[in-house]
Amino acid sequence: MATAQETTSTERSKRKTRVGIVVSAKMNKTITVTIQRQVAHPLYKKYFKTTKRFLVHDELGTAGPGDKVLIMETRPLSKNKRWRLVEIVERAR
Repeated sequence: MATAQETTSTERSKRKTRVGIVVSAKMNKTITVTIQRQVAHPLYKKYFKTTKRFLVHDELGTAGPGDKVLIMETRPLSKNKRWRLVEIVERAR
C-alpha cells in the first residue's frame, strides 16, 4: 500500500510539461505562451506548423515577451488558466 507522500510524487510526475515562447505579459500574474509544433497531414503526409496558445499563471511576474519558458499542467486557476510557470529556460535578448 502506497503512503500519501509516494502517491503525491507519482501524481505530480504525470503532469504534462511543455516548452514555449511568451507572446504577451500584459495581464496581472498571467502570461500567454505559444507552442508551435509540426504535424503530418493525414492524407498527403506533408508537414505543416500548428500553433497552440496557453494562458499561464506567473505568480511573480518575471517572464517577459520573447522568453522561452517551461510550463506545467495544474488545477483550474480561472476560466481559461490551466497551466503554471515552472522556470524560464532562456531570456529574450
